[in-house]
Amino acid sequence: MRNKRSGAGFRRSLMSRYLLIVLLALLFIPVMFALASLALVISAPVTRSLDTNTSQYGSAADLESAWHQEAAMLANQSADQINRRLKELKGKYPDASLFWVDVDGGTRLQLPQQAGLPLHWTASSAIRFMKESVNRDPFTVIALLGKDDSAKAFMVLQIQRSLLRHTAPLGYSTTYLIGFMVLMFVLFILLSWLFFRQIRVRLLGMQSAMALPADNSLPLPIVQHKEDEIGQLEGAFNEMVVQLRASRQREREEEELRKRLISNLSHDLRTPLTIISSQIYSLRRDVPGQSAQKALSQIEGKIGDMGSQIENLLSYTLMASGRYTLQTERQDVLRLVRESAAAWYPHWEKEGIDADVQLPEQPLIWNVDKEAFRRVLDNLFQNVARHAGGGAYIGIYTEEHEGTLALVIADRGEGMDTDSPGKGAGIGLAIVDYLLREMGLCRQTAGSMEGTRVYIYPRAMDSNF
Repeated sequence: MRNKRSGAGFRRSLMSRYLLIVLLALLFIPVMFALASLALVISAPVTRSLDTNTSQYGSAADLESAWHQEAAMLANQSADQINRRLKELKGKYPDASLFWVDVDGGTRLQLPQQAGLPLHWTASSAIRFMKESVNRDPFTVIALLGKDDSAKAFMVLQIQRSLLRHTAPLGYSTTYLIGFMVLMFVLFILLSWLFFRQIRVRLLGMQSAMALPADNSLPLPIVQHKEDEIGQLEGAFNEMVVQLRASRQREREEEELRKRLISNLSHDLRTPLTIISSQIYSLRRDVPGQSAQKALSQIEGKIGDMGSQIENLLSYTLMASGRYTLQTERQDVLRLVRESAAAWYPHWEKEGIDADVQLPEQPLIWNVDKEAFRRVLDNLFQNVARHAGGGAYIGIYTEEHEGTLALVIADRGEGMDTDSPGKGAGIGLAIVDYLLREMGLCRQTAGSMEGTRVYIYPRAMDSNF
């Protein structure tokens, strides 16, 4: 059964078809030559019969041979016998002109009478007549009345070429053969072109299916027409599309499950954190001692950080699912920076961070969402407090960057690439990048041993700023 399937598959394969074309190409010349020769042999009797029916005098060669035979039979005959035989031949060739010249060069019987013939022939006039008659119309045959070239008497037959049967010229059969072979060669080229054109059309169909994805950004399946190599490729392509669709569906389900899990977890963690915060507030009034109060402050700070991380996680989940919408409008971002910095002053003072805010009086108008931009600032300020507090410095100012005026937030810490006790998974910066991107802004960070500078500026292609 397996051998039968493999044999059938080979017969349907493109390789078998291509090998067949190659075999035809190898056998093309000898086979076509034999077929053309056979066609010539078959058509020759028909051609000759058609030509014979169209002329009562036969071909020029036949007429010339018969005229020389008549001359040979009239050799050494008397003038009366020659005249009598020419009159008989005139009856046989009624459309021909006949005459003969005797050994003395005199023109004898003319059938019919012809103007322009010399009455007495010399050697030069005979040669000139022969030259003028070569390849001319009428067709002229000159035959000597004798058995050797020394004979001086001759007889002449002239007839219009249109009355003769036209024989095939030299090379006629070769021309026919070449034409037939050229025709077969054109058919062979056409067959090859159709074969490869079909392959090209099918390959272009696969290319179009890959280049024109469906609504889910996946390629469309294609119709499998045959079971050859390209058909197998089409089947493998369709199987790949099916697997990709199933994988995409599983990915979407897993992504949706992850988002729901994070959202539910964020909501579930808020309640115990709120209860713990309230209990810490109660303990502050009941627990005496400076060390205990310091421990409670540290616990309260960690709980605040945890709450902030949970809020960031929930916000990032909303952003990733496309449910976090922004309402942008033209705002003076320097005013928003001053307001956010003023709210952070007590925290920076508590952490021992020196705030250096040097913003120009002229407004800096960008197209932003007010709350989203404040959240960007809060996350960046919080990063400075967590990761660069050892530098005890935060600078907020403007500077020319990338051909535009940028907002700069600088610190003197060890840099964002170093490990710090409060360093998390980077969700805060992911939220910053998402919000900035949605508002048409860019963030660029430059770090060194002297600290870190964060540049915020509009994208160059945005003209709304």
